[in-house]
Amino acid sequence: MQAIDFKRILQLPEGHSAILLGPRGVGKSTLLKKQFASRSGLWINLLLAAEEERYLRNADTLLAEVAALSDQLPYVIIDEIQKVPKLLDIVHQLIESTNKIFILSGSSARKLKKGASNLLAGRAFIFNLAAFTFEELQGSFDLQTALTWGMLPSIYQFSTDQQRAHYLKAYAHTYLKEEVWAEQFIRELSPFRYFLEVVAQCNGKVINFSKIARDVGIDHKTVENYYSILEDTLLGFFLPAYDGSFRKQISKAPKFYLFDTGVSRALARMLSVPVREKTAYYGELFEQFIICEIKKYINYYHDEYRLTHLCTKNDKEIDLIVQRPAQETLLIEIKSSNDVQPEQLKALASLKDEIPNSVAICVSNDKNKKRYGDIAVWPWREAIKHYFK
Repeated sequence: MQAIDFKRILQLPEGHSAILLGPRGVGKSTLLKKQFASRSGLWINLLLAAEEERYLRNADTLLAEVAALSDQLPYVIIDEIQKVPKLLDIVHQLIESTNKIFILSGSSARKLKKGASNLLAGRAFIFNLAAFTFEELQGSFDLQTALTWGMLPSIYQFSTDQQRAHYLKAYAHTYLKEEVWAEQFIRELSPFRYFLEVVAQCNGKVINFSKIARDVGIDHKTVENYYSILEDTLLGFFLPAYDGSFRKQISKAPKFYLFDTGVSRALARMLSVPVREKTAYYGELFEQFIICEIKKYINYYHDEYRLTHLCTKNDKEIDLIVQRPAQETLLIEIKSSNDVQPEQLKALASLKDEIPNSVAICVSNDKNKKRYGDIAVWPWREAIKHYFK
């Protein structure tokens, strides 16, 4: 593997305790090391079995270790703290009683929810780290690579597609083994494994919980629980249905997007399928990529923005609606074409009239910005920078 070092958009505050959340493999440990390794008095990596076992046996060990720290080393770093959630209570106590700054990381919000709530009253800020953005990769970014293999940092350390495919298959296996099965979130692994494949195949589509239940052979409530596991382990996110004033009949069902195109292709067992321009598959991956990029930028810069989608009963859609406080609502159509034409925007134009105080744009592979009536067609890089940075 080749060494890679790109500056991340997210930088943690250095004078306040913080919790850094993010899926496995997005670079949480690397970010912590770059910012705090030289100044940490205590570094605890709970991915190491011996470390995990030591604190599981006696979480109070942390009290004695922090008491022994020098005043010249202010930081205590605990990596993957969801492995020993009891440590959150100890950290809470130590934040109150010492001058140490605690920087925690985790990849399972499910395990942290109860304990982390104790830290939310200003004691520890919460941040989310995603996979690379296109800007973070700078000159190393390539859209074809991003759609085919995704944006996880390790992907850009490999020199061959075979290595990238092996990594993504291993990533999917590790998620099942360590994030789900080892944490006892489910009783049976086989139906959940098949559920993941179905979810990946339905990625970015309106969720039909009953149909998925029939396909997987489980009940409706189990499907909902499985989706909550995906959300809580940060493998994906819901895109709710738009709930503003709208006169036409609309679907109330959410969509669900896996957080990375490479991971979704691995879970769908599609890594061997070529990603070719001007195909429906290319368009689906491009839509997922754009929505995931926008989601990253909102997490980093505009966490008060709300993302939804709209689908009418006669199948007219708005791919993404961004509700922005004290600003116009942003309606986004996503097209993978490099030459968007007015007839491709008819549905967006008609639906725009139904949503007051809105502005409509199309995000595409076009080289230059264009305008058709009330709708601006943006090259996707320019659109993301203009509206979300």
